[in-house]
Amino acid sequence: MEKSSAINKTAWEYRAYEFWNQRDGSPVDKAKEIMADPRASLKKHQNYFEEVVGKRIANLCGSNGRKAVPLALLGADVTVFDISEDNRRYALELAACAGTEIEYVVGDIYEIDLHTYQHQFDVLYLEGGILHYFHDLEAFTAILFALLKPGGKLILSDYHPIKHCIHEDKYIPRYFDQNTYEEKIAYQSHFDPAEQADFPKVLLRHYTMSEIVNIVIRSGFTLAQLDEHRGWNGENIPWEFTIVATT
Repeated sequence: MEKSSAINKTAWEYRAYEFWNQRDGSPVDKAKEIMADPRASLKKHQNYFEEVVGKRIANLCGSNGRKAVPLALLGADVTVFDISEDNRRYALELAACAGTEIEYVVGDIYEIDLHTYQHQFDVLYLEGGILHYFHDLEAFTAILFALLKPGGKLILSDYHPIKHCIHEDKYIPRYFDQNTYEEKIAYQSHFDPAEQADFPKVLLRHYTMSEIVNIVIRSGFTLAQLDEHRGWNGENIPWEFTIVATT
């Protein structure tokens, strides 16, 4: 496993299951919420999934299954690829509580078994702040292209690159920085301050919007759509973006 992947795996297997129970509720409670309206659980991405019945969808870096499970309930055949055993534990419990099934493959995305999964998926779905964990975006997007069937669709939603430059209403001029650096894991702040010193760090590398778009195109995808999304509370700030591309 690549060094940066190993570092991030260690971090994402440290009390992640505990965090999901704390933030999202138990798998039983979260399943009830999703089952009440699976499509609503896709939030702002609902319109990208107009018809999923019978589609084979790969949810890469699918975390605790909060998007995979509603897609399965809507009729898709869903496979999650993720690096964390803790995430897998919560996701499979969530699927069982929701009365559905998902496949969950734990491992380094760079090491996905393409003998098994090459050209197997109609749709790839990636969301929620993941690109900064991958320090070779060319290799990453090449794997994405290989996983899709001819005519398949990539739905890639991530934090807008400008988000990396805004902190507590201050602009930090680091948009074009290409260095990797250590950072606290995303959920560390949800724990008692006395416990936070024990959390392992993650290793991140941020990209500009042009880097992301151009690498997607160079990997062989045809760009169909690029949407920018406001802040989570409707702020007039580009906080996330979604790329839709086809093979």
